[in-house]
This record gives sequence, structure tokens and C-alpha cells, in this order.
Amino acid sequence: MDKIKLEIVGMSYSQSQSGAYALILGETEGNRRLPIIIGGFEAQAIAIELERIKPSRPLTHDLFRNFASTFGIVVTEVIINKFHEGVFYSELVCFDGEKIVEIDSRTSDAIALALRFHCPVYTYETIMTAAGVVMKDEPDEPDEMPTEAPEKTEEGYDLLTLSELEDLLHKSIENEDYEKASLLRDELKKRKK
Repeated sequence: MDKIKLEIVGMSYSQSQSGAYALILGETEGNRRLPIIIGGFEAQAIAIELERIKPSRPLTHDLFRNFASTFGIVVTEVIINKFHEGVFYSELVCFDGEKIVEIDSRTSDAIALALRFHCPVYTYETIMTAAGVVMKDEPDEPDEMPTEAPEKTEEGYDLLTLSELEDLLHKSIENEDYEKASLLRDELKKRKK
């Protein structure tokens, strides 16, 4: 199965989940984005490394990197290998000089470690198809659709048609509101089943 290389496009504070963040990964050779909701601690660990901030004492992910390096282990790549019920699963591909070992990991931790080991992050087409959102190159035409989603009910965005949901999804992506885009994507997939 061919792997798709990803890079961090951005991260924003979650409006719907207190203390959570939306980590946005994008194809290096494409226009799809993969929004992943992560915890505050992991968001901080990723941001610290992205900004090249050096804490006075090693944080957990720094400690892991130091420990692995001390014993000659490197993380060669991270693979987001599964998406099930809204949860992303990943693995660290590690090499100790003799053998390759794959270790299960939360995606947020895997990304934090990928930054520290300067290794690539990949996923598969099946995951991009299931959970990715497409960035339009240019909007087709101005739209009168509001950018704010209606109040969410127990049934979801039940007052909107499929077309309105798709329009709102595109608007959310254009406005870089990836958290809302992921909720709308999930609602569309639920209705199209």
C-alpha cells in the first residue's frame, strides 16, 4: 500500500472541546488536509518543538528521545495507520541498528516524537479518503451561505440539506476552521451511508 507523506500545516484551539486543539496535517503533494483533535499537553509538546523552544528541563517527549538515542534507537518514520470511529491510530517505526520494530502510539504523541527525531509522517489513501478534507484552489463563486454552523442538536446538523452541509464544509475549510470541518465531514459521511 502506497504511503502519503504529510506535514504539519497548523494548529488551533478547539472551540467545542475545552483544553483540546485541532492539529492540521496536509499532504506534501496534494490539497487534502487531515484535522486531528489532540489534547492540550500534546499540543504544547508539538508547539514547543515547532517553535524551537528549549525548556530548562526535558519534557516527556524530549526524555523519550534522549532515552532512545542513548541506547541507539531512532524513530525512522511515523505512520497514521488506522481511523476508526473518529479516532486516529499510529505507529512509530523504530530502528536499533539491527532490526526494525513498529510500536503502537497515540497519533498526537507520534507527531511530537516525529518532530524530535526529524522523521517523516505518513498515512494511507484509505485514511485520507475517510477523514481528509479537500482544500479548494479557488472558490467557484461567491456564496451567500453563512460561515457559522447552526446549533448542533442530538441528531447533528439536521436542519441542513446535504448540499448546504457540503457548502458549509467548504466555507469552514476556506476559513481554516478545521474543527468545524471535521464535524461537518463526519455528518456528511453519516448521511451518505
